[in-house]
Amino acid sequence: MARDGTIAGDVGPATYAAWRASTLGAVTEAIEHRLVLEFTGDVAGRAVLDVGCGDGALVLAARKRGAQSTGFDADRRMLTAACKRADAVGVPSTFVEGRAERLPFPDCSFDVVLAVTVLCFVSDGAGAVREMARVLRPDGRLVIGELGKWSLWAAHRRVRGWLGVRTWRTARFRTASELRALVEQAGLVKRDVRGAVYYPPLGALARLMAPVDALFARLTTVGAAFIVVQAVRPLSLRIT
Repeated sequence: MARDGTIAGDVGPATYAAWRASTLGAVTEAIEHRLVLEFTGDVAGRAVLDVGCGDGALVLAARKRGAQSTGFDADRRMLTAACKRADAVGVPSTFVEGRAERLPFPDCSFDVVLAVTVLCFVSDGAGAVREMARVLRPDGRLVIGELGKWSLWAAHRRVRGWLGVRTWRTARFRTASELRALVEQAGLVKRDVRGAVYYPPLGALARLMAPVDALFARLTTVGAAFIVVQAVRPLSLRIT
């Protein structure tokens, strides 16, 4: 995804476009989106919130599947791009500006909350997940997609951060266990965890290995550049 930040500097709409235009970006985003949407399940008629929606790709994907989708992002440039994208394809969607640690929505507002490549850039990851849990309805589903800690991609990003690329200077990568702990600390029940993108960040290898990427996911999340956690809010959970 453009959130991958493989282009130096801040991540913006142009970064997303350039990333998707590359072989590596197109293959990788397709794998990530497929897994996120699989974990999201049937969203027809459901209220879906995408925290850190970027330029709205997953918001529109959910809307096309029949969801009442809302995009949320801290970057006004991204929201402007998301609105233009939605208008261009004639898909009505709602976009709201703000920070993940302080979601401006009432308790129990959404059936599904997505957060893809967001927590790595949030200073208070635990607080952000608690907010996501708060706005979930009882038995609602949270799907978190994050950048894996132990992969060649993570090593590459760390080096870029050390060399001064702002996107990766303070980013935090997590293991599947760390992500599971975050959702459980928020009172949610983990249902599934899976990795994806086991190839190095090279376009030729991405195209070659994409067809067998799911085979690695059956074995381990170690080495995965992308980790997805699915959790639900139990009926008994009380958010204070």
